Amino acid sequence: MTIEIRTDPFPLNDQMNALWAAAWGEATPRDFSGVLSRSLGHIGAYDGGNSLIGFVNIAWDGGIHAFILDTCVHPAKRRNGVATRLVKAAETLARERGAVWLHVDFEEHLAAFYRSCGFGESRAGLIRLR
Repeated sequence: MTIEIRTDPFPLNDQMNALWAAAWGEATPRDFSGVLSRSLGHIGAYDGGNSLIGFVNIAWDGGIHAFILDTCVHPAKRRNGVATRLVKAAETLARERGAVWLHVDFEEHLAAFYRSCGFGESRAGLIRLR
């Protein structure tokens, strides 16, 4: 499997929505253009040309803190190192663009994955707004 990792590919909404439906079970179409245009950067993984099979967004505070969000890989392409490559590319890009800290929040079942990517433990808080 040849996977190409692209920086700031600005995927079409159709591509993002198809990936979201497969990876998250989210069938409600969204417009991603506003999110991507305000991000510090984003990384896409492509299988065989323009087929988007993975994605991670790098949000930021406009200063030294960056946050990876929405890390996902199409279920048919998982367990091949794609997510690790996405996170490592996001780390590199955030560093190159001036971030000093890279944050990630995740569910407990993903702890081993993010630890293997180099993230240490931290305490955080969360409020559900809807």
